[in-house]
Amino acid sequence: MPDLVDQLPSALHAAARWKRLGLSKIPAMLVHPDWEQGLPVPVVIWMHGRTVNKELDPGRYLRWLRSGIGVCAVDLPGHGERYDEAWQAPGRALDVVLQMLNEIDEITDALDGMECFDSGRVGIGGMSAGGMVTLARLCREHSFVCASVEATSGSWGEHLQGNQSDTIPPDPPDSSDFPVLSEKIAAIDPIRNLDSWREIPIQALHSIYDELVGIAGQERFFDALRDRYDDPGQIEFIRFERTGAPYEHAGFGKYAAEAKNRQVDFLRRYLLDQS
Repeated sequence: MPDLVDQLPSALHAAARWKRLGLSKIPAMLVHPDWEQGLPVPVVIWMHGRTVNKELDPGRYLRWLRSGIGVCAVDLPGHGERYDEAWQAPGRALDVVLQMLNEIDEITDALDGMECFDSGRVGIGGMSAGGMVTLARLCREHSFVCASVEATSGSWGEHLQGNQSDTIPPDPPDSSDFPVLSEKIAAIDPIRNLDSWREIPIQALHSIYDELVGIAGQERFFDALRDRYDDPGQIEFIRFERTGAPYEHAGFGKYAAEAKNRQVDFLRRYLLDQS
């Protein structure tokens, strides 16, 4: 933890505070443009992907900070400050998603109690497994203003049919608990729960050739979402060609700066431009 903190850019380090949120003591890195003045600013809850930590990708947080947007970056269960080697395995991804999904309310409750963050302007987002949590949480009652996700999927059925993903890998077909697992997935699979989805601006960024989370499931999900929106213009799906990133999955490689800029532009539009 200290090493990760020391490696952050000085501007981000100075603006960051490390806290434990809620009864579950969820590790969070909170970033505010001016702690001393403490004026309420919009904030985004951000969740990283599997096997990494909340301090990853400081360039993202710096862009938000410089735009006047606060950050609440949290460690997924078994990751970062709550590291557990067993939770790093692909087979535990569903456990990570399920636990994090049920911790979101603790995070929003904690933020509501902080006068420096505007409880009426809270966004949510995440990458890969963190994006899965985001999309599943938006299928429940919430007060989020907007959402942005990367390299993730809102249609999980393909994972039950042999897709070798780093998110929810398949169980053996003859496994005795396979029907139970299928039921658990169906209960939170976003595409199967769109009746509970509230129309808010949402952005997705994805590499067309992502080897770990194929784009087809996300395209299927966003097609279903557009059919339900009165204003499909609130939906933004950004696709990148060959990026050069590992497995075409993490960070968008040569398009990394463009991806971050497109995201901060989206967040500014819906969290700052309230006219």
